[in-house]
Amino acid sequence: MEDSQLREYVPVLMLGLLAVVFSFGMLGMSVLLGKKGKRTPTKDTPYECGMVPVGQGSTRLSVKFYLVAMLFILFDIEVVFLYPWAVVYKTMLKDSPGLIFGSMLSFIAVLLVGYVYALKKGAFDWKS
Repeated sequence: MEDSQLREYVPVLMLGLLAVVFSFGMLGMSVLLGKKGKRTPTKDTPYECGMVPVGQGSTRLSVKFYLVAMLFILFDIEVVFLYPWAVVYKTMLKDSPGLIFGSMLSFIAVLLVGYVYALKKGAFDWKS
C-alpha cells in the first residue's frame, strides 16, 4: 500500500529534477557559449526610444499615493467578500434571516469604521 502511494510522487520528483537540471543547464550553456564581447559605455546606457536619457530615471511619489493605493486594495478585497454573501442571501434568508443580516451589518460596520478612520486621518486629502 505505502509503496504504491510513494510511486505516485515519482513523476513529481522527476519534473522537479528536470526543472533544476534545465535551469542550471541553460545558465551553464549561456556562460560557455555566450559571446564575451567588450562592453562599451554606449551599450550600457539605457535606451529611451531614441532620446538621450536626462535626469533621474524615476520620480518620487508622495506617501499619500501609496496610502490611497493600500486603502483601495483593502476596500476592494472587502467588496470581494460581499459577493458570496449576495449569492447565498436568498437561500439563507429562509433558514435564518437574523443571522445573515446581522453578520453582514457587522461586516459593513467594520468597513464603515475603517472608512471613517481613514477619513479622519486625512488619507483622502491630496492637497496637503
